[in-house]
Amino acid sequence: MIRGVSKGYTYKLKVVYAHFPVTIKVHEKEKNLTIENFTGEKTPRVIRIVGSAKVKVVGDDVHVQGSNLQDVSQTAANIQIGTRITDKDQRVFLDGVYIFEKSEGM
Repeated sequence: MIRGVSKGYTYKLKVVYAHFPVTIKVHEKEKNLTIENFTGEKTPRVIRIVGSAKVKVVGDDVHVQGSNLQDVSQTAANIQIGTRITDKDQRVFLDGVYIFEKSEGM
């Protein structure tokens, strides 16, 4: 807890897409984010932000920051699992949002 309060935790995720450009919008008041046009889908995917984690979208990167490691890591996992492709071949369709860096400090 002392590390979280003094330094904080940061998870960085990369948005990967091949054919359809993905749009991510963060809604602070509702504590969720929406992923639009993921693999050409018409309905947006809604992902829940856990606890006190803060989410920022920087270009094709998503930064999840906070002082509680469980909140930050669960929010990053929710984003990654929320973009999982189940009905197509995962070797061909590599679209998604993937965690690429975990660090201390904000």
